[in-house]
Amino acid sequence: MKSGSDGRKIASAAIAFLFLLAAQPDRAEENPSQKALTAAEVLAAAQPGEWRPLDPENTIYLELAGGRVVIELAPRFAPLHVANVKALAREKYFDGLAVVRVQDNYVVQWGDPNAENPDKARKILHARPTLPAEFDRACDDAAPFFALPDGDVYAPEAGFVDGFPAARDKAAGRMWLIHCYGMVGAGRGDAADSGGGAEDYVVIGHSPRHLDRNCTLFGRVVQGIEHLSALPRASGPMGFIEDAGQWIPIRSVRVAADVPPAERSELEVLRTDSDAFRRLMQARRERNEAWFLNKPGRVEVCNVPVPVRKKGN
Repeated sequence: MKSGSDGRKIASAAIAFLFLLAAQPDRAEENPSQKALTAAEVLAAAQPGEWRPLDPENTIYLELAGGRVVIELAPRFAPLHVANVKALAREKYFDGLAVVRVQDNYVVQWGDPNAENPDKARKILHARPTLPAEFDRACDDAAPFFALPDGDVYAPEAGFVDGFPAARDKAAGRMWLIHCYGMVGAGRGDAADSGGGAEDYVVIGHSPRHLDRNCTLFGRVVQGIEHLSALPRASGPMGFIEDAGQWIPIRSVRVAADVPPAERSELEVLRTDSDAFRRLMQARRERNEAWFLNKPGRVEVCNVPVPVRKKGN
């Protein structure tokens, strides 16, 4: 039991502490940068060093009649598929093939319409026709994983790595890319190793997270998604285009590093390991725009688009 003298000392210390707290200025008033910002305000305040340019060696251009689709590749997660897709592009495998599937609220898919016919199928010259699956990989301490605070239905953690939406299971020691809008994956048959990047798809609808760790994701569209998402929906089963006359021709697929600099799409991406991205996530979570009468106070990984802009803006 405390003596009366000890009790008086404790009480005096507590009163002094309360006076000290009362004398502290409001943090938001003391530092205006901590006030609630909108996403637009966060981006306007982002510093040049918080943006990174696309790596031309890990960027491909899908050229359609409607325009260019710029795809950033993810070698950290799918090195074999990234290397193979670049090899296919460099041997001009995709040139003259077609978009053969446009399924509403799901995916756009391209490849060789004659792939099932050995006599007519496009021959792969130098790349590999199939690869082992790269559905997930070991957790990488060097990977700057930005975890979102509100949890995830499909994984213990969800967030971003290198600008790509990703998930992580620390207990299992695994991490993987996830199927958000604009993500690019390799089609396959029933066997896990039956794909290799010769037939690919892009998510154009609500995030089909049930596909996570069932397909190899190897990139994401950073510009030009409208050239895929606005295509007419096909009426065939699973959105396949049954009339060959309606296939959407692919003009070319090129690795950006192989394109003359003057013809490249010079883009930069907000770094997901930056303070600006942390503040952007919080702005998306809180929705500080005046229009929002009910603030969600939550955010899920596919509802935090990673900003992309023209280089130097």
